[in-house]
Amino acid sequence: MTDSILAPDKKSCMVILSQHLVAKMTKEKTQRKEFIEAISVLQWVLSFLFLGVACLILMVYLMFTSLWPLATLYFIWMVKDWYTPEKGGRRTTFVRKWKVWEHFRDYFPIKLVKTAELSPKKNYIFGIHPHGIMSAGGFACFSTEACGFAEEFPGVKSTLATLAGLFKLPLFREYLMAAGLCPVSKTSLVHLLSKNGKGNAVVIVVGGAAESLSSSPGVNTVVMKQRKGFVRTALEFGADLVPVYSFGENELFQQVVFSEGSLGRRLQDLFKKITGFAPCLFVGERFVLLPYRTPVTTVVGSPISVPLKVMPTEEEVDHYHRLYMEALAKLFHEHKVSCGLSEDHKLQFI
Repeated sequence: MTDSILAPDKKSCMVILSQHLVAKMTKEKTQRKEFIEAISVLQWVLSFLFLGVACLILMVYLMFTSLWPLATLYFIWMVKDWYTPEKGGRRTTFVRKWKVWEHFRDYFPIKLVKTAELSPKKNYIFGIHPHGIMSAGGFACFSTEACGFAEEFPGVKSTLATLAGLFKLPLFREYLMAAGLCPVSKTSLVHLLSKNGKGNAVVIVVGGAAESLSSSPGVNTVVMKQRKGFVRTALEFGADLVPVYSFGENELFQQVVFSEGSLGRRLQDLFKKITGFAPCLFVGERFVLLPYRTPVTTVVGSPISVPLKVMPTEEEVDHYHRLYMEALAKLFHEHKVSCGLSEDHKLQFI
């Protein structure tokens, strides 16, 4: 029988404590406000899980109906527009400022914390941790204007990088680009860091799918030790590195965590290898899919100055990778108590 656990009780207590912290705030909201917040989050979760596949099925279906000319024209245009996501995309202020994102923010709530100034005359690579199940903090803070990134960092434009395969899905790609997302591919990063002027902040969820598999309440584990590609890219373009930690991200869902070597974990790893993302088995607070109303505080650390090295050596990459890990650990320990964790919580690198 597969060896699995569903977030132990001692870890689950973090969720209970967080719920008590927001209980007073929740009581002050009207039922209508709470309902709108829940619907806003539910549409985001459903979009995250199903919208891409639904768009693909819809367009294929239209090819076999009387609307096939419309679908054909779109596919022709999509082929011509194939490389746009890797050339900065088509972000739309209208989408990023949708009122729905404010309700989405208020549901948890999600807060952006600034710890240092960022010069608009430089480019940056933000590494955000942990991945969690769906990276709610990263999305709210860097793909919408709900958390006030533009006001906190004037002149700096954030772009959240995600799976390149998602930009191959018809219609869904337009939605992602409108929100200012880009593929986490070398071509895309090169464009943003060298052909898009200054003041660009490329946000990368460094731990990726592998990190999502270890996400559960009370866990502060980041997949970092072998993740050095973003450091190499920073050196190649002289982009400063900025560590970011989203406190509370791992508390949003209870996940079935399969032990290493178990059948369940092997199947997850196989699926991740094929598709690029991991199928997590999780449950939320209500209707299974709604996350817990747990505060998420995304803290943006101080930039690490990185020199321009067109062909960085392994020693240089290792040096700045080590500096980054030290800065991330420092950021975690300096803010953990104010963000709801106890003093004895540790950050584990794997």
